[in-house]
Amino acid sequence: MSQPDPGNQAEEGPRPPSGAPQPGAQPQWGAQPQWGAQPQWGTPQYPGQSWGAPIDPRWPAGGPPPYGQPRYVAPPKPGIVPLRPLFFGEIMDGAFQTIRRNAKTMFGSALIVQAISGVLSEVAALGMLGMVQPPVGGFSSQAEAMRYLGPVFGAVAGIMGISLLTMVLAAILQGVMAIPVARSALNRPTAFKQMWSLARSRLWPLVGFASLLVAGSLLFFLVLFLLAVLILTGLGPLGVLLLLPLGFGAAVAYAWIYTKLLVAPAAITIEELGVFAGLRRSWTLTSRNWWRIFGITLLVAFMVGIIGSVIQIPLGLASGGINSVFAPHAGASQVTTTAIVLRVVSLVVGVLVSAVGFAFQTSVAALIYMDLRMRRDGLDVELLRLLETGEDPDGVPGRRRARQAGAQSWPPNTAQGFPRG
Repeated sequence: MSQPDPGNQAEEGPRPPSGAPQPGAQPQWGAQPQWGAQPQWGTPQYPGQSWGAPIDPRWPAGGPPPYGQPRYVAPPKPGIVPLRPLFFGEIMDGAFQTIRRNAKTMFGSALIVQAISGVLSEVAALGMLGMVQPPVGGFSSQAEAMRYLGPVFGAVAGIMGISLLTMVLAAILQGVMAIPVARSALNRPTAFKQMWSLARSRLWPLVGFASLLVAGSLLFFLVLFLLAVLILTGLGPLGVLLLLPLGFGAAVAYAWIYTKLLVAPAAITIEELGVFAGLRRSWTLTSRNWWRIFGITLLVAFMVGIIGSVIQIPLGLASGGINSVFAPHAGASQVTTTAIVLRVVSLVVGVLVSAVGFAFQTSVAALIYMDLRMRRDGLDVELLRLLETGEDPDGVPGRRRARQAGAQSWPPNTAQGFPRG
């Protein structure tokens, strides 16, 4: 057998080390290159995407994005909420965070208003308890009837006046307390004195709004009452069948108007608007978001009512059974003293619970207002600019941007995949 001529054999080059890629081969995507070798990347597997588009689902979770595709960056959250349009849970959490970070400001202001309302209501209720009972056989003369009905009408008028005063104070405080909510979005705490100092120039517009709200509510219920009287007078007992749909329709109309004007106090305070301009602003902001705002408001009111009832129930049970358990043979003076003490304790607890509930509801309304402005006016972009520059640290975020909101629509109506509008 003949052997091959060694001079005709091709020369072999140096063999690559074990595991190294062969010459001309392209390493697999995501594989680590060998030590000392220069990886040769080819065309990326997936084409680039526009900013804000979701990451390609084919890319494995936890790994870096393909070449040419930016990674999604979540909006910053310097304060109570992220600077973008908000979800329901973020509004709830932001309201709690606002009260926690500004406890003296939020809770103290709400406590003052609720204490005034609670004390006046308790005085009116005690006054009605002290009235004499009407005679069993009826009044013998007109003078006797007026002597009895005069205090009754006075007590009813007093209760109505207290209710209207509470409504006015609540509307004013709702606008004032929007200031610490807006400042908390940039993690800027607000002292009690600072809040009222920043709201000083907006107090008269808020008083005008509250007065208009009270007048509109009185007119609404007065018209409803007159319609009910006319229907019952003309149709008699059959008019009750017509009053049921009328009452339901009136409740729906009142809820619709209330929701449309929910953010008017915050708009008057933060955007420095007048009374009617604030009403128009609230009407515009809540368009196309009525059901969402109504659902959030209704759920928050339900939560606050349930929590308040749960706390007040033990006090109500105690007031009825504490004497029979601890002092079954107590005298009249001891029973009266115990009843007064329980009444005072119940009043104090009720005021505290009402103050917390009012502060929470006010914070939710202010956050709804900020969410609507983020969706329609790009308030989140303005807040980001203030966050980066640190401008106006003692002011109210959103005031300067608000003056330009009606002149131009900027930024565009989409940002980072979150819907606006």
